[in-house]
Order: sequence, then structure tokens, then C-alpha cells
Amino acid sequence: MLKRGETKVFVTSRQMQALELNAEYFGVSRLQLMENAGAGIAAEIVSRFRPKNSVTVFCGLGGNGGDGFVAARHLSSMGFKVRVILAGKAKEIGDKTALENWNALQFLRKTVILREIYDSSLIPEIETEIVVDALLGVGTKGKLRPPILQLVQKINSINAFKIAVDVPTGINSDTGEVLGEAVKADLTITFHKPKKGLESARRYVGELVVKSIGLPKELENYAGPGDVMLATKTRSPTAHKGDFGRLLVIGGSEIFSGAPALVALAALRTGADLAYVAAPKKAAFAISSMSPNLIAIKLEGKHLNVDNLAILEMYIEKVDAVVLGPGLGLHADTKRSVKAVIEAVEDYGKPLLLDADGLKAFAEFKRRLKVPLVLTPHAGEYAILSGKSIPEKLDEKIKEVQRTAAELGAVILLKGPIDIICDGRQHKLNFTGNAGMTVGGTGDVLSGIVGTFLAQKTDSFEAAVAGAFVNGAVGDMVFEEKGYHMVATDLIDMIPHILNDPMGHLKVKKRIAQTS
Repeated sequence: MLKRGETKVFVTSRQMQALELNAEYFGVSRLQLMENAGAGIAAEIVSRFRPKNSVTVFCGLGGNGGDGFVAARHLSSMGFKVRVILAGKAKEIGDKTALENWNALQFLRKTVILREIYDSSLIPEIETEIVVDALLGVGTKGKLRPPILQLVQKINSINAFKIAVDVPTGINSDTGEVLGEAVKADLTITFHKPKKGLESARRYVGELVVKSIGLPKELENYAGPGDVMLATKTRSPTAHKGDFGRLLVIGGSEIFSGAPALVALAALRTGADLAYVAAPKKAAFAISSMSPNLIAIKLEGKHLNVDNLAILEMYIEKVDAVVLGPGLGLHADTKRSVKAVIEAVEDYGKPLLLDADGLKAFAEFKRRLKVPLVLTPHAGEYAILSGKSIPEKLDEKIKEVQRTAAELGAVILLKGPIDIICDGRQHKLNFTGNAGMTVGGTGDVLSGIVGTFLAQKTDSFEAAVAGAFVNGAVGDMVFEEKGYHMVATDLIDMIPHILNDPMGHLKVKKRIAQTS
């Protein structure tokens, strides 16, 4: 029951998957979560029925089926007559945690009847008083296929009280769309938070009960491998150059050429297809010599100036996102140019990341932009941006950054021992990284990672959260090898290791903790 003034908070299938992965990273295993889910289902049934009743649990081959296996085990121990119908062959159970719980049922053959239905012709006649639908869970998108389709039809034909686990099979949990056919449940037991699609699919959901599965609320505000999963894109074998992002880095000056190069090299290692670096001519020639992978756009003048705008607009139009600021310097012409470039980026509707000198220049005319904006200040740059010093207490820091993010309609990634990422509505904290990353250039690597996620059409908040985690995690991997003697280029080659296996940082984190 909602209190006056409260709004119902939903969780999407993507967010739920990410949260469960993050929970495992922070020490709450999927096995624990599945046990809690299955026990919660059994407890709800016990509160409504007597143990003499018969229960048939229809289970899929994934995590939803695993919840059903646990529920069957608990119900059996409470005296219910239990039958489990598996939609497929046991050897096809692809979820490791679900398989553990299926194996546990093998020792309960006297009290639990197990049937494997890998062809619709094998579906038996079923008389039962309670049906539990644990076939498919959140994340189901496509039309139902055999034997799931026929099992859904069978469930609907049975004269029994029907309970759906998390979401009725055949309902898109995010939209409420019916995927051909769907289980018509009398009761749906969903976990952690309600799913938006259940609102519009009420005639299939029946009564809705939300059960806790032991996901601590704090974890919703912690960055982890699940956030990397949200930000990364699956590559099709038929993909073309440019499908995974073109990034334009505008930076550099007569003195600084390394910073924009680090951004671009990090972008390429993160998965951008193309990285352009627009820099004053002298810096651009230096950048060209650093790597043949970089495309250097040579701008006239010793520093960024308004005469460069025409050529920059050509590239702003063709790229998917822009990083502005690394190594720019703060010449008066440069600051005027930053304003003009931002206006051009807005005109072309491209996401923008402002860092370093670009962020400092923006502070002089700051306003809400018409495009997604990510700002990546450290404490000193934040003070320039907001006109306020950062409080010492973490809770006060969060509120302060949240306020500025809301004012600017931007995502702010405040770099520090604990990174704070805010967008005015929500925040996350990132704990990866170490003191060795105070070396110059690690913030440029971060800009390249986040900039690439933006170029790949990732939501700006999700891009910043994932980028903070990845950047700190690669820094931790380098720390294991080099200690505090790292340099920024060390981080770049480690980026693929974290992107390919975000959970791999868990081992690194544990080893660092043991030695510190």
C-alpha cells in the first residue's frame, strides 16, 4: 500500500539482471537469491493452502525454473504432493545455479515426481490443485515457442489455482505485451520490486505480491559488473564499420598533446570503431606519431579558436558523440571556441562529455544543454563548476553533486577515492580504483571509456557509471602488476580484460584487500 505522495517504483528486466550480477560481486550470491525466491514462493503457498494439497511446478531451463526447483523442494519438505514438469531435457539446463537446485531434487524422488518434457507430445494429463508457473521470467521478449507454448496452453486448461513466478510466462515484463499466449494467473509473486509490464497485464497477473529476496537496498546505488553489462553492446557478425560508435575528441594545445591521445586510444580499446582527434596542428602531428590507429584532424593556430569551427562541424555531424576539453588550455580564444563548439554539438544533437579545460571553460557560461551531457570533474574542477567546495562527508557530497546535476540537467561523475555519479534523480557510488591512479592521464582514459559508451547510444547515466567502474577496475589490475608505479598508458591495454569479464575484477579486489 502506497503512502500519500509516494509513487510506485518499478524495476526493468535489464536493471534487475544488472542488480543481481552486482549483488554477486558484493557477496550476495545468485544461489542465495534463488533460495530466497523459492522459499518465498513456498511460504506464500503455505499461507493459503494446506499441506495435503497437490502442487505441479512447471519449470523452464533458466533462472525462473531454478526458483521453481527451490519452491518444489521446500513444498515437499512441508508435506505437499509435488510434481515438477521440466520444459526440456535436464542436460539442457543452462543456468548453473538452477542446475544445482535441479540436482538437489534428484534425491527427493520419493516425494517429488520429476518429468522432462522436451516435446509437446510428451505433455501428460495433469490433475492438481495448485499450479506454479516458473517457465520463463523477466527478460522474455520473443513469441513463445514449443514446448513452452504448449505448456502455457496446458496450464491455462487446468482447473487449479495458478501462481506465476516473477511474471506470467508469455508477458513482456517491461511493456505488458502478450507474446502470443500467456499464463492467466490467479496470483503473481514478483521479486524485489514490481515490473512495469505487470500494470498493463492485470488480467494475466491476478493478485500481485512483491517478495524480498534479500537484495540490500544499498546495492542499488553501487556500481558493479552489472552496470558494465548494461553499457556494452552485442556485436552482430554482419556489423559494419561505424556501427559501434564514432567518437570525436577535441583537445590539445601547443603544450599538451598527450591528453586527447589518451582519450582516443582508450576509446578504441573500449570498442569505438573510429576515434578522431581534433587538435591544433603542432599537437595533431605529435598525436599522429603516437599511434597509426588515431585519425588526427589538424587545426590551424596554436590553440583552439573560432576559425576552427567550420572543420569541426564537418566531424561533429558525422560522429556519434564528442569529448571536449583534454589538454585544451584556457586561452581567451579557446574559451570562446568552447562555447561555439557546444552550440554546434547541440545543433547536431550529439551527446557531449566535458572534461578538464573544457569543463572549466563551460563553468563561465554554464547552462542546461539540449543534448545528453556528462561532466567528469575532480574536486577542484567541481568547485570551479559549481562555485562551492565539496563537503567532506559522503552523504553531503552526494546531495551537493545531485543538486548541481539537477540544475544543469547533466550527469556528473565526480572523480575521487569513491566516485559519485549523479543525474539529478539517482546516484551511484563506484569503489574501484586505487591511489596509484592520481598519476596524470587516468582521467583522460576515463573520458575515452565513457565517451565510447555515449557513442554507442548508451544512456548517459549508465555510460558514466559503467565507465567509472571499468576505469577503476583496470587501474586495480595495473596496480597488481606495478603497484603505485603505474602510468596512464598502462591502463589502456587492460580495458578489454574488464569488458570481456567484468566479474573478473572480483578476484583482483579480493587480492588487493588481502595485501592492503
